[in-house]
Amino acid sequence: MWVQALDSILEKMKTSGFDFSRVLALSGAGQQHGSIYWKAGASRVLTSLSPDLPLREQLQACFSISDCPVWMDSSTTAQCRQLEAAVGGAQALSGLTGSRAYERFTGNQIAKIYQQNPEAYSRTERISLVSSFAASLFLGSYCPIDYSDGSGMNLLHIQDKVWSQACLRACAPHLEEKLGPPVPSCSVVGAVSSYYVQRYGFSPECKVVAFTGDNPASLAGMRLEEGDIAVSLGTSDTLFLWLQQPTPALEGHVFCNPVDPQHYMALLCFKNGSLMREKIRDESASCSWSEFSKALQSTEMGNCGNLGFYFDVMEITPEMIGRHRFSAENREVSVFPKDVEVRALIEGQFLAKRIHAEGLGYRVMPRTKILATGGASHNRDILQVLADVFGAPVYVTDTANSACVGSAYRAFHGLAAGTDVPFSEVVKLAPSPRLAATPSPGASQVYAALLPRYAQLEQRILSQSRGLLE
Repeated sequence: MWVQALDSILEKMKTSGFDFSRVLALSGAGQQHGSIYWKAGASRVLTSLSPDLPLREQLQACFSISDCPVWMDSSTTAQCRQLEAAVGGAQALSGLTGSRAYERFTGNQIAKIYQQNPEAYSRTERISLVSSFAASLFLGSYCPIDYSDGSGMNLLHIQDKVWSQACLRACAPHLEEKLGPPVPSCSVVGAVSSYYVQRYGFSPECKVVAFTGDNPASLAGMRLEEGDIAVSLGTSDTLFLWLQQPTPALEGHVFCNPVDPQHYMALLCFKNGSLMREKIRDESASCSWSEFSKALQSTEMGNCGNLGFYFDVMEITPEMIGRHRFSAENREVSVFPKDVEVRALIEGQFLAKRIHAEGLGYRVMPRTKILATGGASHNRDILQVLADVFGAPVYVTDTANSACVGSAYRAFHGLAAGTDVPFSEVVKLAPSPRLAATPSPGASQVYAALLPRYAQLEQRILSQSRGLLE
């Protein structure tokens, strides 16, 4: 299906008159964690493609597994436990690879295929990620996995930038030779295959820069720099962090940085995002965003010490469910006044984000910028709370298709000699984000007092819920 999709998009571009000869370099992004299994002998087909035929007709018989596992697969819990046990536990695995074992991560998917379909595994000569698979199609040979997308496999030693031998052994035999050595994300991996030169009119000089995952490519598309944060305020909320010295934990993910091989990025997902905000809007602000904003404007920073936790569905970061409200004296209460409820929700959501970001090694720096995207980024009063809690200015940008834009930026960066030229220098002429909110006077003192209280109350709720489960 993916091969046919590439045929289709290139044919459409050709029909529309797109001039492929003007393309100097290309890169791309793929959904993270998915894996493709090339059958023995596939590399010969890939290197001798006929420009007279579409890719699909030539590559149809090249795969040992016809249905690729993707990020939505959660059937590998047994393999996750085996991998964690093999390296000394979940925290040890996180310290090595940037994440504890997750069902969707590629190493665990490979282990399941080896255990349940050993014949197909033994017929496999190369395993690609979705990103390196797409790059291989353009190269006409197997493209290496890049450090950043490779960090989403539970296999890469993120400090040393090599495959972890302990993790490889725990997943499947001969795995290192099937993966090939990983490369820096800004590597030029070769020139485009002659297939594209002859069929579509690409220049034979057109360079292919290593493809990466969609999340790392989004970090590039949003042009984050050291100390910056991007907050996507959507159905679920996602935090992208630029880290220098990460401390991988049992929640969240640390990846190698896609635009600076010396640094890292982290991802934190929060499930109770805009759906939770909409519920509280409907219950406490007459179903109106303007009333919701008035509630934020009429209550003071810190909410007079009232704190709330709002998780109508099981939260990921941390694993918690239910609504919990606390007075300034840390007494649990059943209800808040409506305007207090609105502020407790928004402050609580952003306090949680800051606490869990700092748990991964993040620190707000004097030049930190927060880039807000997603539906709630249109509400200036919500962004004001974000600026106040983090103590940093908030900017907004139109980052539709940020993974695609980031791939184009990364191709340009690779062309400009990659690691020798800072990414920020390459994209300095790109459109700048707009300033939306700056921290209010006194915000840092108010939230410096609230952050440890919120963290302690979170631990209290977690230990109570564990006690109930036991």
